[in-house]
Order: sequence, then C-alpha cells, then structure tokens
Amino acid sequence: MTVDRVIAGRYRLAEKIGHGGMGQVWGGYDERLDRPVAVKLLRTDHLLAAGPTSAPTGTEQRRHGDELRRRFLRECRVTAALDHPGLVTVFDAGEDEGELYLVMQRVPGVSLADLIAEDAPFPIERAVAVAAQLCAALAAVHAVPVVHRDLKPSNVMVRHDGRTVLLDLGIATALDPGATRLTLTGVPIGSPSYMAPEQALATTTDPRSDLYALGCLLHEMLAGEEPFRAPTALGVLRRHVDEPPVPLRDLRPDVPQPLERLVLDLLAKQPADRPADARQVYGRLLPLLPAPEAAAQPRYAPLPDPTRPYRFPHQPQPSAAGPVQQRPVPVSVPVPQAPATPPPPAVPPVVPFVPAVPVVPVVPSAPDLGAECGRLSDLVDAGRHAEVLGLAARLLPRAEAELGDGAPLVRTIRTIYARTLLQEGHHAQALPEYRRLAATAEGGPFGPQALDHRYRAAICLDHLGQGAEAMAEYQSLLATAAHDPDPERAFDLRERIGLRLAAAGDTENAWQWLLQLLFERERREGPHHPAVRRLRHSLNTLQPHRTTR
Repeated sequence: MTVDRVIAGRYRLAEKIGHGGMGQVWGGYDERLDRPVAVKLLRTDHLLAAGPTSAPTGTEQRRHGDELRRRFLRECRVTAALDHPGLVTVFDAGEDEGELYLVMQRVPGVSLADLIAEDAPFPIERAVAVAAQLCAALAAVHAVPVVHRDLKPSNVMVRHDGRTVLLDLGIATALDPGATRLTLTGVPIGSPSYMAPEQALATTTDPRSDLYALGCLLHEMLAGEEPFRAPTALGVLRRHVDEPPVPLRDLRPDVPQPLERLVLDLLAKQPADRPADARQVYGRLLPLLPAPEAAAQPRYAPLPDPTRPYRFPHQPQPSAAGPVQQRPVPVSVPVPQAPATPPPPAVPPVVPFVPAVPVVPVVPSAPDLGAECGRLSDLVDAGRHAEVLGLAARLLPRAEAELGDGAPLVRTIRTIYARTLLQEGHHAQALPEYRRLAATAEGGPFGPQALDHRYRAAICLDHLGQGAEAMAEYQSLLATAAHDPDPERAFDLRERIGLRLAAAGDTENAWQWLLQLLFERERREGPHHPAVRRLRHSLNTLQPHRTTR
C-alpha cells in the first residue's frame, strides 16, 4: 500500500501510525474538509481466515463476508454513538477495495506512553488526574455497554490542554447480544502488561476488566513501571493470574494510603473483588484531585499537564501573547515605570502579510524526492494546509539527509513548512524553523531572506509571550531597514514596537510612538488606508489609559 491511496475518494493516507493482527491505522487527511484524520483499515479476508474455522469458497465465503461487514458497520455505529470529550470522534465508515475502513478524529498531543517514558513517576495529582479522566470516559463506554479490552498507555492521548482522550475502541466487545462481536471467542485480545486475569485466561470479560487495566496504568504512573514484569509475554500473563502486586507504598512512601488501597482493589484477581464500576473509582479519586485555582491558567508547558482541566475548569485557553517577561527592554524609546492605573486592554495584533510561497523545484537527480516536492507545491496551491504540514514535516529530514541543511531545496521546503505553521498559529513550532532559515539564508544576516525570516521569528516570539526578545528583534530589524527591500516592513516594525510598549504598560510612550506613525502613514496613504484605520483604533484604545492628556 502506498501513501497515494485515497479511501472513498476523500481520505488520503499519509503515514502508517499503527498496526495489529486485524488491520492497520493510518494518519491521513480529509481532502474535502482539509483536516487530519486517522483511518483504521481491516481486511475482510484476513479476518475470515483468523476465524475458528476458515470459511469455504463460493456462497459460504460470501455469506461470511457479508455478515462480517454488517457486524463491522454495527460496531461503528455503536462507537459513533459515544459522545464524550474523553473519547475519539468517529467521522465515517465503509468499505474500499476489499477493506473495511473507519475514519476517526486524529487527536493532537502526547501519548500517555511517551509521557510516562519522559516524566514517570508522576506527581500524585497528575496520575490521579489521568485516572479520573479515564474513569469518565470508561463510564460512557461501559454504559453502552462496551468493554474496551485494550486500555494501555499507547491508547491514551494527553492533549496540550491536559485533556485525556481514550483511543482505539476498535477491538471493543459489545455486551448486548444483538450488537457486534468482531473478536474471536477463546482468543485473548489486549496487551499482556495490562490484561486482567480473566482476560488472560480467555474467559468472559466485563467492565471490571477495564478497571483492572486502569489499576495497572495507575501503578505504572506512580511507580514508573508496570505492576508485573517478566522476560516473556507468557510470563507476564502468568504473574497477572497468580501473583499479588507489590503495594505502592513499598515502592513510593509518599503515595497516600487511600490511593494505594484503590490500586490494590483495582488489581484484585477476581472481578467481584474490584470496585463495581468506573463511577465508584472516580468517587474514590475525587478527594485526591487538585482544587480549582482562582488565577488565570498559564501558558502551556512543553509536556501536557493532565491536572489542568481540574485546576482551571472551563477557563479560556491562555492568551497567545501571554504575560510579558520582566526583563530590561533594549529599545531606544525611554521606558518609564508602568503607571499605577490598570494596563490598557490588549490591542489587536497586526496580521503579517505573507507573500506567495515559492514553487518547489523538482530535482532530476532525486526523482522520488522531487515528485514528493512537486506534490507539496500542489498542496500549497490548493490551500490544503493540514496536508502541507504533514508532508513537509516528513520531507525535511529526508531532504536534509540527501542534500544537506543548506541546500536550496531544503530551505524552500523549510520555508513552506515555517510559513504554514505561522499561518495556522503554531508559533512554538515555527520559531525554530525560522531561526534555522535565518542562519542558512543566502546573502548573510542582512540579506533580504535573512531579514524576512528574522522578522517572522520575532512575530513568533511576540505571540509566545516573549515580549522582551520580540522587542529587541523588532528594534534590531528596524535599525537595518536600509537593507530591507520591503519598505512596508519598517512601518510594520514601528507599529509592533508601539504595541509592545502598550502591552508592557508604557501607555504614554506607546501613544506618542503610534501617533507619530499615524501622521506619517496618513500623509503617505491617505485617511482610509487599512493601516491608518488600524492605528486610529489602537490610539483610541490607549486614550482612556493615558496619564498625561
């Protein structure tokens, strides 16, 4: 299968992100709506061959295939009916070229597996916050009723705002006899490290099997390792069935006794000895969750924090501009102390003009790379930004390896990637790309390319709340305006400096700075130019906060 395949004439596959015994999961794009999606593919012939007895050819084979399709679509309807913020949204389902497909939301963030590898053992509140959010999602799943059967860290995503999302209900078993059962009787399905004893023994599972897996996750988040480890999968399963878990306080004394007791109850060998349902588990976690905070939530950290939804419930996302860092501002305009009066409201940011993206040249010596670059240009022309970001991110390391970081083609791909990131508001990702572009630009640090990249990097700094660094770069770029072939940039830099002064609380200097700029632009472009109207709006916003009139 190639990445050029388009499912149902709409969903273009881009990269394989997972696979298992029953199918594959691909990252792709919905070309109609220009958004990333995840596409699960299941081959009917593989599923039929995996059955307890292989179906014969002819009429019987077709009958089995038709029944499998009906059950698959019924399971998709069950999954699509689950409406909960902790679950993945199902967009579409059907059959294409002999494969069943399920199209789902592609959740941005970091998998819990990566978060554990990076940051385990977790602080108590963080582990509890993950488990509590999973309880809410599991309660919605079990109410259908459905058992997930494969709850593990790689099937949990933690978004940048801390919201935890449960993935992959694809091997879930509906408990309603009238609903689907794609899994095979007598075959244990799941991951050995998180598999309940009854699941390991291939006996009947119920929602308490998912609670056992949740206990395994809690133990791993708090202790930094799974509750049962062995050199082989069979050895792990035997320990799940036969051995009691080590109490958490023996491994980590700061774990509260009620939390240790809850994990031991979740890991009980007999389902009847575990908590009755996910709601009961949530009730026992509730006293351990962080309390809401009165302050506004800060900017997101590099690693997502699952406690955010509890500490800042229903709060708006932090401002893109963020708080101004308290460092000296190296500007030529005198900056007095901020007035005692409240700072003026945020002034609407200036939207930068983004010139046309250059067309990627095709490199004859590397036809495969050249063809992909040509496709990248087509995506740019079509305005399919989500696909541009995905393809450019994959092409960059390959092009660097083949051609070197300073090659013109590499710089062109990186420029497309950086500008699309900036246009889509991904300032933290765009910033390092622009800095690399400025460092390798033709013509040196004062060449037109380097100045353009530095300018956009400064815009990223501004949006990321790094006001002092942004101000320093704006001033540096303004001092080199004589080298800049774009005369509009000097005006834009002066406006941004004025807005930075206003954001820092220096209302009077911001007023004088922007007023002088207004006089110059009005003489040059007339009273109705968009930039002139924007400057008037900024000055009207500042006027009530001036200390001298």
